[in-house]
Amino acid sequence: MKHLHLLTTLAFASTLSLAHAAPQTFDFTDAKGVNHATFLLDAPLETISGTANGVSGTVTIDLEKPEATKGEIVIDATSLTVGNPVMKEHMHGEKWLNTAKNTTIKFSLDKLSDHKAEGNKHSATVSGKFLLNGVEKEISIPVTVTLLPGKLSARLPGTEGDLLVIRSEFVVKRSDFGINTEAPTDKVSDEIKITLAIAGASPKA
Repeated sequence: MKHLHLLTTLAFASTLSLAHAAPQTFDFTDAKGVNHATFLLDAPLETISGTANGVSGTVTIDLEKPEATKGEIVIDATSLTVGNPVMKEHMHGEKWLNTAKNTTIKFSLDKLSDHKAEGNKHSATVSGKFLLNGVEKEISIPVTVTLLPGKLSARLPGTEGDLLVIRSEFVVKRSDFGINTEAPTDKVSDEIKITLAIAGASPKA
């Protein structure tokens, strides 16, 4: 009986290993609108915070070869919103993000390093090109990635597959991306803290 139990366990482990041995592509387009990014500009006199939920993009990952990870995450800049209607209008205007022209905020992954794994949770530093306000800069940011095998149906009932959850928090400078550069920093912080919490789907074929 013990031998049978051992063989069953080994067979299951082998199947699980094979299931994730090949690269897997996850789609972050989210019809439910749950995926989102938040931003915060915390100046001495005023705090500006808001969200964006127009998230899309794909990531291809092989957790046995994490350094080969590739992909991009895209945010629809026109989905950015804040609570104050006047501030929202300014934010989308020409001095700020000029979203009529610069419709896309995008991070394109070039390199993954400093990978550490703990169960199904992985941390790493990702480096790549960040596009904001029509300006592209090379940046490196910390990420936490969690693979949830077989959990897609919990998010999308009736759809079998896996989920990949990505979380990140990083800071960029408003001045580096030409965003209302004349605004005084005591009222509009030069630092923009961006927090990302998104889940990608990989349905079973």
